Amino acid sequence: MTQYLRKIFAGLAVLLSGILVLNSCTDYVPKNNEVRIHELSDADKLNPVTYSDAGAGYIIRNIFMSLLEIDFETLELLPGLAVSRPEMSKDSSGKLMITYKLRPEARWDNGSPITAKDVEFSVKVLKVPKVDNAQNKPYYEFIQDMIFFPDDPLKFTFICNQAYLLAESSSGDFSILPSYKYDPKNILAGYSIVQLNTDAEKLLNDPALIEFANEFNSEKFQREKEFVEGCGPYKLAEWTTGQRVVIERKTNWWGDALESLSFRFQAYPQKIIYTTINDQTTALVSLKAGNLDVMRSIKSKDYAELPKSEKFTQNFNATTPKQLAYTYIGLNLRKKCFTSKKTRQALTHLLDVDKMIETIKYGQAQRVIGPIHPSKTDYNTNIVPYTFDPELAKKMLEEDGWKDTNGDGTIDKMIDGERVEFKVVFTINSGNDERKSTALLFQENARKVGIMVDVLPQDWAVYLDKQKKHEFDMFFGAWIGTPVPWDPKQIFHTESANDGSNYVSFGNAESDAVIDSIRFEIDETKRRVHYMKLQEILHDEVPYIFLWAPYERIAIHKKFTNAKTYVMRPGYWEAGFKLAQDNQK
Repeated sequence: MTQYLRKIFAGLAVLLSGILVLNSCTDYVPKNNEVRIHELSDADKLNPVTYSDAGAGYIIRNIFMSLLEIDFETLELLPGLAVSRPEMSKDSSGKLMITYKLRPEARWDNGSPITAKDVEFSVKVLKVPKVDNAQNKPYYEFIQDMIFFPDDPLKFTFICNQAYLLAESSSGDFSILPSYKYDPKNILAGYSIVQLNTDAEKLLNDPALIEFANEFNSEKFQREKEFVEGCGPYKLAEWTTGQRVVIERKTNWWGDALESLSFRFQAYPQKIIYTTINDQTTALVSLKAGNLDVMRSIKSKDYAELPKSEKFTQNFNATTPKQLAYTYIGLNLRKKCFTSKKTRQALTHLLDVDKMIETIKYGQAQRVIGPIHPSKTDYNTNIVPYTFDPELAKKMLEEDGWKDTNGDGTIDKMIDGERVEFKVVFTINSGNDERKSTALLFQENARKVGIMVDVLPQDWAVYLDKQKKHEFDMFFGAWIGTPVPWDPKQIFHTESANDGSNYVSFGNAESDAVIDSIRFEIDETKRRVHYMKLQEILHDEVPYIFLWAPYERIAIHKKFTNAKTYVMRPGYWEAGFKLAQDNQK
């Protein structure tokens, strides 16, 4: 087949996929009180405790509520279910005490008030041993018990064992759950927070807790509209796998009376439709055709071309807010090819990151040397990024024992008495052209020094699952942060290598000690010293090849007012979108 014919067939394929998407969207006749948002993949689940996918989190925040929220404008904590930020003090023994009071207006869908006992239930859920939330359990270890006030069912105090750096934010950022829905047998009433803290190992085999965990982790609490229930303004109305998730505005929501207090009580669209289109090019066709109202993470090349489209500029606003995020290539340190630090350092010299930002990201990113965003004062500006130098990489690999001893074109090395060929698989998520381009560039540069790299696209769900199970060689990843201080334990502590998010299995006694120092240092100046040290360790050890902090690329239809964009992901507050007056009917 000639290159010309290939291009014709490729063009027809894109056109056909676009037509199919346009047809699939006709199930919904666009209405003025709906917001239609593009998602690259389905949410993994809508259980607010066990989900791990950022896209799921954006939907969940409209269904559930927490004690505290982060203000999209100021990036500061503000009250959600709580009437104010908590009072923080220490008791006579030095323990940290965090006292909240709930809003008297707050109600569950069955009309009953939300009380301190609901908060207690929600904390217990976080701590049940076999509830599938190992990735976030570390954030709540510091909560040891609760004090209740008999004369005020809306008031309570958390008793904390340590002065944790995220004490205030973590004490208020988990979803409050209705026990009548998530624990109809009232199983957790038979256990205290103290028990769940101190007897966690013993309770692993407790039959009642196993029963609760199995039920709580089950699919019905992940995606069935009869069982996914919170106290937020929206309820789950539909989930059609691979097509859309629809949430619908509750009538007479208790928060309506508080609309003027903060963005968290502004919920205007009757429906929010999260439409799954796992190809960005096809999604952009759908956006331009008017079948989507909002699209983020537009491919950098496509975004650069948007101003040339008169139809697009007439109907959409496009913005590029910075993201509190970073991208990286994760290396599985359990694999023999990556056990040597010098080998991992050599690999960093095979990527021209600055050139990639220019050609792949079209300048819409900033290079990083570690996991802290460059805009923050804790970012280590003294660390010099690794240079693009394939010859240096080749030299370092040779010094580390990698040579082509059998003449097959691939370098090899004796490791633990076994000859290991340097052949690896670089996994990426399907449909992401920028990640594919990065992987192919690495593949080509690696080939020149004798490393054979296969690039393997995977479905999003499979891609995430393989990382959790450490079933990969290397992958393109990204982490999204928040404005609150960063706790590295989930991602880089050895305790998080099996059940947390330390997918690359990094860590040693030194790095663990630094991470522990960060977690329990309240003084910002002293904590900054530990942050600087951790970045030095990560730069030297190279469990990740750090790439860039991206800028978001968002398009929002002009029919909405109050559709601002923000640093906070996903970059907008869709529940706050109002229609322009001339679009209302």
